[in-house]
Amino acid sequence: MTQAIVDAMAGGHHLLVQAGTGTGKSLAYLSPALTVNGPAVISTATLALQSQLVDHDLPRMADSAAKLLGRRPTFAVLKGRHHYLCLAKLEHSSDEEPDDGLFDVAAVPSDKPSGPKLTWVGEAGKLGKQIARIRDWAMETETGDRDELDPGVDEVVWRQVSMPARECVGAMRCPYGPECFAEASRERAREADVVVTNHSLLAFDMMAGRHIVPPHKLLIIDEAHELADRVSGAAQAELTAESIDRAARTARAIIDPEDYESLVTAADSLTLGLTATQPGRLVGDLPQGLLEACTILDGATSRALRKIGEVKADDPDPVRKQQSKSVLTDLNTTAQRLLAFEDHDVAWVEVEPRRSLMVAPLSVANLLGEKLFDERTVVATSATLALGGKFETVARGLGLPGNPAKDAGPKWTSLDVGSPFDYPKQGILYVAAHLPRPAASGLPDPAGVELLALIEALGGRTLGLFSSRRAATQAAELVRGKTNLTVLLQGDEALPLLVRRFREERSSCLFGVMSLWQGVDVPGDACQLVVIDRLPFPRPDEPLSAARSAVVDATGGSGFSAVSVPIAAVRLAQGVGRLIRSTSDKGVVAVLDSRLETAKGYGAFLRASLPPFWYTTKQEAALGALRRLGAS
Repeated sequence: MTQAIVDAMAGGHHLLVQAGTGTGKSLAYLSPALTVNGPAVISTATLALQSQLVDHDLPRMADSAAKLLGRRPTFAVLKGRHHYLCLAKLEHSSDEEPDDGLFDVAAVPSDKPSGPKLTWVGEAGKLGKQIARIRDWAMETETGDRDELDPGVDEVVWRQVSMPARECVGAMRCPYGPECFAEASRERAREADVVVTNHSLLAFDMMAGRHIVPPHKLLIIDEAHELADRVSGAAQAELTAESIDRAARTARAIIDPEDYESLVTAADSLTLGLTATQPGRLVGDLPQGLLEACTILDGATSRALRKIGEVKADDPDPVRKQQSKSVLTDLNTTAQRLLAFEDHDVAWVEVEPRRSLMVAPLSVANLLGEKLFDERTVVATSATLALGGKFETVARGLGLPGNPAKDAGPKWTSLDVGSPFDYPKQGILYVAAHLPRPAASGLPDPAGVELLALIEALGGRTLGLFSSRRAATQAAELVRGKTNLTVLLQGDEALPLLVRRFREERSSCLFGVMSLWQGVDVPGDACQLVVIDRLPFPRPDEPLSAARSAVVDATGGSGFSAVSVPIAAVRLAQGVGRLIRSTSDKGVVAVLDSRLETAKGYGAFLRASLPPFWYTTKQEAALGALRRLGAS
């Protein structure tokens, strides 16, 4: 893999690398990243991998590279501005109305130079204490990085003391510019040999003209199967009545009273429109109620923005003015985008976690093709890039040509580095082909019987990955009622605590939904059975995947094959990958969805996307293996 990266840089092409657990892919891409002639950027999807790189892998690698280079290479972490404490926001935290109106505030004198100490009343006194603790921390911290604040604080509190990039006036116009923690982090990144960032910030960087991440010659995208979704999320916009009300309150002092009242009216209209509209994708045009709300919002925000004008350094409060201008600009842009109702966008109504009007691009492949690959070598790597045994599906999703030898576009090559694991000897893939095809949501009775038999054969040590919260809850109730095993259910406690208990209690089971399908690392005999209740196809009511499928169907193709099957392949491979995490691990993956065996076409494609376990559809073979593991 290291040699392939060096060859890609020398040849001026891009590289896709499938490298699973245990292959040492971090070592493989850090070697050229630390030693190439020019800066390198590494983008990850999860904080866990970012921490592993910065706290463990990079320090050791830098020490080793120093012997060859004659100096120790430097590295830095680059996060979004909202990850850092904003001193300008902190100054106003005593007189600013909290985002969600959760508490009342009263300021009392203080001899601390950090500003007034706050007395908080009502049910949210805990949040007030957190603000006070942040003020003390502000006098000590060198980085202002939220991840270094221990213990942490609630999200609603952090929003009061952090500044999203779009609301920042910039260091030149901010009274705290010379002391800005976010600017300091960017300065460190500009001077480093290797910069570690995340997919979300990389997405914003592409959409903002690539001026956030320092210029570089090599971009490593780890967990690359997540990138398209993160870019889609960054290009997504949301309208809620609460966000409009909040913007109106923020800007009330600097806009005309008539425009303030229009914003309040727009929020009320949006509430009525959302209530009158069924959740799900909007087809054809905006319903009348939502059309009226967006029209009012477009006019009110346009007038308010003209009133605010340019933000200048000598304004009485440039920070507050920029914040108002930013949120109104976002609302204005989103309203106009929804009113345009372009074919390349998808609009829908959400009800969870709050009632909202959403819009997102139908595809980000063109955006990635235009913005991702220019003027740098891109290496995309993950444990799940070769779907159905081939790289073309993932390549097209990243904006690369499906056939690099014939199709126009950036040139790329691929590499599957294999695995240090002996999958046929270490694991069994058991498909319960005798079970009926899953139909209704939840856990069908036959699947429950099968699940119970498998868990009892092993005696716990089971990670249950379920397609819905309802199915996970039903499974937990079943196993708790029929056995004496400890069943840990996602949502009952914080996930890190549940995973730790699962790792430590040999006779326990951990059941959960999609966030457990990747990122959970439990090597050893604490996890020897992974149960998947059904193939993880996107739900038919998922607006984006449904819209993308409809486009393929309309052109004569199969939306299910082109959209749903690749999504399921990535999710399934990630879930199956929870079993074998080291060369000594052994166990069984049990899929309670007979379609993995019986479905013509996509069943074989999905199996080809998985590690080469010993495969069986015989129940007794799986139960016998589990009994032997349980007795060992």
